[in-house]
Amino acid sequence: MALLKPHHTTYYHSLRLIMSSRFFIPTHGLFISSVSPTPPSLFLKPRSNLGVRTLLTNRVLVPSVLVPPRSSFISSASSGSVAEVKKGKEGPDRYESDNIQILEGLDAVRKRPGMYIGSTGFRGLHHLVYEILDNAVDEAQAGFASKVDIVLLADGSVCITDNGRGIPIDLHPGSKKSGVETVLTVLHAGGKFGGASSGYKVSGGLHGVGLSVVNALSEKLEVTVWRDCKECYQSYTRGKPFKPLACKALPHKLQDRTGTSIKFWPDSQIFTSGMEFDYDTIAARVRERAFLVPGLTITLKKEDKDPEKKRYDEYCFAGGLVEYVKWLNADKQPLHDILSFRKEADGITVDVAFQWCSDAYSDTLLGYANSIRTVDGGTHIDGIKASLTRTINNFGKKSKLIKDKDISLSGEHVREGLTCVISVKLPNPEFEGQTKTRLGNPEVRRIVDHSLQEFLTEYLELNPDVLDLILSKSLNALKAAQAAKRARELERQKSVLKVSSLPGKLADCSATDPEKAEIFIVEGDSAGGSAKQGRDKNFQAILPLKGKILNVERKDEEAMYKNAEIQSLIRALGLGVKGEDFKKDGLRYHKIIILTDADVDGAHIRTLLLTFFYRYQRALFDEGCIYVGVPPLYKVERGKHAHYCYDEAELKKLQSSFPSNASYHIQRFKGLGEMMPAQLWETTLDPKTRLLKKLVVEDAAEANVTFSSLMGARVDVRKEMIQKAARKINLKHLDI
Repeated sequence: MALLKPHHTTYYHSLRLIMSSRFFIPTHGLFISSVSPTPPSLFLKPRSNLGVRTLLTNRVLVPSVLVPPRSSFISSASSGSVAEVKKGKEGPDRYESDNIQILEGLDAVRKRPGMYIGSTGFRGLHHLVYEILDNAVDEAQAGFASKVDIVLLADGSVCITDNGRGIPIDLHPGSKKSGVETVLTVLHAGGKFGGASSGYKVSGGLHGVGLSVVNALSEKLEVTVWRDCKECYQSYTRGKPFKPLACKALPHKLQDRTGTSIKFWPDSQIFTSGMEFDYDTIAARVRERAFLVPGLTITLKKEDKDPEKKRYDEYCFAGGLVEYVKWLNADKQPLHDILSFRKEADGITVDVAFQWCSDAYSDTLLGYANSIRTVDGGTHIDGIKASLTRTINNFGKKSKLIKDKDISLSGEHVREGLTCVISVKLPNPEFEGQTKTRLGNPEVRRIVDHSLQEFLTEYLELNPDVLDLILSKSLNALKAAQAAKRARELERQKSVLKVSSLPGKLADCSATDPEKAEIFIVEGDSAGGSAKQGRDKNFQAILPLKGKILNVERKDEEAMYKNAEIQSLIRALGLGVKGEDFKKDGLRYHKIIILTDADVDGAHIRTLLLTFFYRYQRALFDEGCIYVGVPPLYKVERGKHAHYCYDEAELKKLQSSFPSNASYHIQRFKGLGEMMPAQLWETTLDPKTRLLKKLVVEDAAEANVTFSSLMGARVDVRKEMIQKAARKINLKHLDI
């Protein structure tokens, strides 16, 4: 989790966390970061020159700004590999051949860790675990491993053990080191490059950098390998081996044991913003991998000095993708049984499971290539979309349900209510970059398109009742979209008559550059009044909402576009039409900040808004436009001094700093309207002192389940979710 110092307090957060703690109830899934440490208590002076401040830009927008300079991450070991600069012309304009640095070994990883793990914050920290886990899953995919054990130890380390073949321990002919030391210390060394010499037919690892990167970014790493009737051990410090690989013979009873165990401690020089692993984040990834490799058992254990904080879960799904779709749709009303098939062609294996639900108004399409989640889709997802749209349209016209020859169902209408998971396995996948976010193999689209059309055609011809249900769902989506279009056109006509297309209650800012402008969505006219008076009108806009907006999880497009508050949101923000390609340039503000009261109603309104943004325009999260503002909970007055605290722990810390006989007054803020405009500026609006939480979605599957459970129509599922979450809540923190 990233922290701006000294005063910029913006954090990456998950939707799960925003709906938890003081915000809502804890739920599983959806996160990028752990709960952030709160900033020190703010000792604030009365605001001066209100409204006469200069325009603030680029305060907390770019992730690279959220970490200290990279130079602080370089170990002393790397300095020896950089050539000394010769004497000559000095100054910033000097650029000669001796200015070119050559980084040896793993020094490049420590110099630019973000290139290999995405960031040095919460996401990058957990990426270390994923790299080791994926190696173990590759062994399982190859048929050599059946179990993986992950332990989060109390000292901050992680131990991952599998029962696969074990890393080779013999001498490598090229590096003249053992196979273990070679893969741990040499970049682009591994057995997953394909070809006759490869150790894997298919794998998620392709570049041979995963294990060596984890080693380079760990303060300490220990590896134990069991194979060839031996147990071999070696330890490393920041990528450097402490001693050569040491092997000993296994006892006779254990000579059949094989596998690998990696234990590592993340380096505090690299992960300066926190090194605490989040159990639920890792559990989500583990569950996903278990779904994708049927029969593989993965255990996850958390050790802690406090017995109540210890946790343990075991994941094993014999049904594979069918169980995955069943889990995703657990809180929905399915139209039919889950459909699934497997197809092999040209060395490529395609596994697909899908199901339409009657009470869902958006789609969930999850794609995997060699068990790696392709967040940005790719050719396998393109093949699914094209095949579904074409096949359903053909059936609709053949069955005479689509009577007008000029009318066709679009892909969005066909996929409304669809949950689909596709997993492809191929020997030579083409990913975009080390993070593997998009699959690029063109041959995959053809195979997926053809195989799905073949399966769906045969199934629907034999099951006409299921065909009628799917077509009816798609046609209803088309009708709702047409009604929504008419509603939007009517709204535009009204706007033209009113001259301005912006809602009347919007207090706009004077900045015209969206990158510099930000909007606060506040709850009610009282909070709106304080915010309008306390803001800096140069770059801050205020949009007060009346009551609670429509729950779009239970309504279609027609109902959504008829809702006055949602219309105000769409017009004020400059959002496009639902389902169309997202255009960030069309947004009027690149920072959308939800600011609600710290009570139950405020949490509900915030969740309704998050549901709207996620279902209406999910790209807003991907682009980093959605934030949650955090006003202080307490004001502590002692004499002429005022301190603001953002949670209970900070309040107790402040109280403990006072003398035992100190006299002070504590005020609990429950609504933004209770604050004076100057107070609201100093604590919540001023970019120099405010606390913002930036929302990013890491796991789309977990996000869908969370929104469906919290905001869907199934009361029993929501009740069960709340009961499970209630066990984790400290009752002392409840505001009753």
